[in-house]
Amino acid sequence: MSVWENISEKLVTTEKTENIRILHAVESGSRAWGFASPDSDYDVRFIYVRPENYYLRLDKTRDVIECELNDVYDINGWDISKTLRLLHNSNPTVFEWIHSPIVYSTHDIIKQLTPEFDSFFSCKSGIYHYISTAISTSSKHLNQENIKYKKYFYVIRPVMACLWILENKTPPPVLFSELVSAVADDSIKPVISELIRIKTEIPETATGKHIPALDRYIEKNITDIKNYAGTISDDRKNNWSEINEMFLKILDIK
Repeated sequence: MSVWENISEKLVTTEKTENIRILHAVESGSRAWGFASPDSDYDVRFIYVRPENYYLRLDKTRDVIECELNDVYDINGWDISKTLRLLHNSNPTVFEWIHSPIVYSTHDIIKQLTPEFDSFFSCKSGIYHYISTAISTSSKHLNQENIKYKKYFYVIRPVMACLWILENKTPPPVLFSELVSAVADDSIKPVISELIRIKTEIPETATGKHIPALDRYIEKNITDIKNYAGTISDDRKNNWSEINEMFLKILDIK
């Protein structure tokens, strides 16, 4: 059985055991971003809906399902109610799941509602999310003499996501190669290409020496983006009626 078939089977089993309907199941993390190591696990994420009556209750209910976590698979999902609340706050993870290039399954309703999902994207929220990720990862993992090369990607990608948002005012592409092509300086592209080559040939835990050109690129852009972030006005779309309409449309699917 192929990995794809195995994942599909696990998702079908989850639907039956949890009495849910999976609306959208995708790959997240390094495989979706396009720089997986040979031993990278599969970060499977899904959005699900329960029967309508489940939402007509007063007691608090779980809105997350964690169905597998091991060295090969990391599989979990969010209830549509949680997903839409996070969408209202323009949580960048929602957009990454919706636009993942590796889709295991998706319902037509998700395709139909994608433009409405994207209309809730906030440039300010996106930039603050990605630059915070870049700063925290850089300070925690890029200060050692020998570093895990995969950590470079966990800094460079959010930095480039910020650059994309500043230029395009839309959710950034999930594929790292698209970001590099669109926003990276020509001088840094060969350095990144070489890093991708190394990353896809070595284990996840492999370490190496610093790459000075990348260190300079990261430091400059983090400083510039931090300085600019505070000047961006709040552009969140505070519209619950649209979120509620999407929720009702999804509950009404057959």
